[in-house]
Amino acid sequence: MATSDIGLGIIGLSPEGSWAGRAHVPALKAVPGYEIRALATSRPESAAQAAEIYGVPLAFHDPAELVARPEVDVVVVAVRVPYHLELVKAALEAGKMVYCEWPLGNGRAEAETLAALAESKVIPAYVGLQGRSSPAIRYIRDLVASDRIGEVISSTLVASAGAWGATIEPRLVYGLDRKNGVSMLTVQFGHTIDSFCWCLGEFKGLSATLATRYPFPKRTDTGEKVPKTIDDQIAITGILDNGAVAAVHYRSGISQAANFFWEINGSKGDLVITSTSGRLQYADLRIQGTSRTTGALESLPVPESYKLVADAAPSDMFYTLAHAYALMRSDIKLGTTHVPTFADAVVRHRMIEAIEHASETGSRQSYR
Repeated sequence: MATSDIGLGIIGLSPEGSWAGRAHVPALKAVPGYEIRALATSRPESAAQAAEIYGVPLAFHDPAELVARPEVDVVVVAVRVPYHLELVKAALEAGKMVYCEWPLGNGRAEAETLAALAESKVIPAYVGLQGRSSPAIRYIRDLVASDRIGEVISSTLVASAGAWGATIEPRLVYGLDRKNGVSMLTVQFGHTIDSFCWCLGEFKGLSATLATRYPFPKRTDTGEKVPKTIDDQIAITGILDNGAVAAVHYRSGISQAANFFWEINGSKGDLVITSTSGRLQYADLRIQGTSRTTGALESLPVPESYKLVADAAPSDMFYTLAHAYALMRSDIKLGTTHVPTFADAVVRHRMIEAIEHASETGSRQSYR
């Protein structure tokens, strides 16, 4: 690899089954300008095995050794959320740029701590709210800003998480406990509402209803019923900064009717976005808009100029993440500001906390 490549050290790149292996590695193969120079796992044996599988020259079981290496320019934190605070702090204290998977911290306070540290160190620190890097989402945002549909009057989004319902995969069981910071509210909904707000603007205030409708889902491997303390139904309404009325319902499991439907109503026309997947951060979206000639809905394919990665398709799980890496390379090398930062993550963490408070108290909340 060229010496101008950005050197990555990935914490959490285990030999099999990890998100880093399933998404980050193929995303990086599709994007030039990076080199995975180091990895860290929890055990020496797994670190050595992962290094052999992925062709990574440096392998550690102590993340402190990884963040200290001069070959590493950016530390990628792709582990369970309860470990984010410790690992991101270590990387920032070592003077390394950071890309941390979402959620940034286990709650608002941890996110604020990490954002303040990154700001004090004047170090670029990015968060994995990948939806903002999706070519389709970037196109939707530009369509709204272009005045194609005029002033946004209202918007409604209904989606299904595809998980967290009557059954639960073994790898997701730890997320059933609210204390771990990984849930339908923080992860799938968090990604979706971030893209929603990035396209249309933040909420001035919101009301919310949260509920757990499947309190004892069955494990898909053993059939055992396990307790769930997280919410699996999320409904919010409110007024956006521009005065538009917004309603979002995010639900567990899958729907036989529609797993993703997003309608944006404007004073000059509408946008309708649909998909078979409710996970907006890597859904393959179909966009339709009001025709300027007939007034009927017409297909609006994403222009080629939005597609920055040649060796990936929208149906690939790593497609949006690959675009995030392409845009992050621009941010690092050219000083652009495409990829969401820790400061953006704090806004979303505060919103999630406001949603919880709104549901608990029955009163409208604000988060900025």
